[in-house]
Amino acid sequence: MLSKLDHQRAADSLIEAARSKIQAVQPSVTWPDITLRDAYEISRRVAEIKQANGGRIIGHKVGLTSKAMQRSSKIDEPDYGYIFSDMVSLNGTPLEFETFCLPRVEPELTFQLKDGLKGPNVTFLDVLEATQYVIPSIEIIDARVVEPRKIFDTVADNGAAAALILGGCPVRPHDIDLGKIGALMRRNGEIEETGLAAGVLGHPAEAVAWLANKLAEFDLVMEPGHLILSGSFTRPVFAEKGDTLSADFGVLGTVSVALI
Repeated sequence: MLSKLDHQRAADSLIEAARSKIQAVQPSVTWPDITLRDAYEISRRVAEIKQANGGRIIGHKVGLTSKAMQRSSKIDEPDYGYIFSDMVSLNGTPLEFETFCLPRVEPELTFQLKDGLKGPNVTFLDVLEATQYVIPSIEIIDARVVEPRKIFDTVADNGAAAALILGGCPVRPHDIDLGKIGALMRRNGEIEETGLAAGVLGHPAEAVAWLANKLAEFDLVMEPGHLILSGSFTRPVFAEKGDTLSADFGVLGTVSVALI
């Protein structure tokens, strides 16, 4: 484990990168002995700094939920980050491209909880019972550190979480087979990626259950009202200034965002 001072130094570097939009040196380069536990501690320290400056945590995100992405990151489990209230926008709201360092977009399902969830031993069924709505969404992920990035760098960097765009067609979790929801991810009208929600650990509720149990290792819980991003069905789509990105979720409608 790194020292608390090293955790603070890494967190300060990531906070500055987010402010300046100039990518920082990877924590794994500065501290070659970094562990995954260190990376989560750095992420938590970044979250604490944001909270001290008025930020409000309203949920979490799960990443690396597909086997292909886990293999590419040389890790055998997902990762997570924090969602802050100022990261959330509604469908169709334009966002400034300069808000990000290197934006990419992914189609995902967001679970809005009516009941809290506290691990360990949270199950798929517990998640469905605790969920008020499932909302079609786009996540914008960003990289506040330069390449090449290792899993330690992405985890420390809040799981690359940057923005969440919520769609307008929420559904109750028992009203539809969530695993069979598909998405067409378009960039400027052209289809870039397609996928099914079952690509997220077999079912997106399984990702939320994993997160509840993982958070318990750090004495963290999901609270009523929290938004939980369950993971992408597709590979990320790179975006440039002026692009319009849209995710067509079929019966759940289309979610879009323009980067201006």
